[in-house]
Amino acid sequence: MLTPEKEPITLLSGGSYFDSALSFMIMRGGHLDYSVLGAYETSESGDLANWSTGDAAALPGIGGAMDLAVGARSIWVIMEHTTKEGNPRIVTDCRLPLTAPRVVKRIFTNLAVIDVTPWGLQICEMVEGMTVAKLQGVTGARLVAAGQIALLTA
Repeated sequence: MLTPEKEPITLLSGGSYFDSALSFMIMRGGHLDYSVLGAYETSESGDLANWSTGDAAALPGIGGAMDLAVGARSIWVIMEHTTKEGNPRIVTDCRLPLTAPRVVKRIFTNLAVIDVTPWGLQICEMVEGMTVAKLQGVTGARLVAAGQIALLTA
């Protein structure tokens, strides 16, 4: 068996695997409770943008993420809070092409855990030393800080 990066791996005792045809049947059949995806951007309404060729002249390369995004009951996103240049990845409206609209329920970043709710982006947890004001300063959409915000630990 190989990882997506073509590195060899071994199956641990009790583990299982199945072919890609079955995996697509599971995804497209609505049999997934959660899917955890990476993203380039996520909007305040839960839009997911997680693909880019990086070349405007190249054909798009969306892959199977759109099947996961629309097939799972809950989509969780894991990403860096900002780009390498310091620009927000959590934005009011995605600038990049969408994988799926209004599907993200929770966002995990290196700074916080944020829920996408009907009343806004609710901060659930923040890393030590982070304040709501600092987090808002690196986020491109309005954050809601209602109730107790837990400490995000590794």
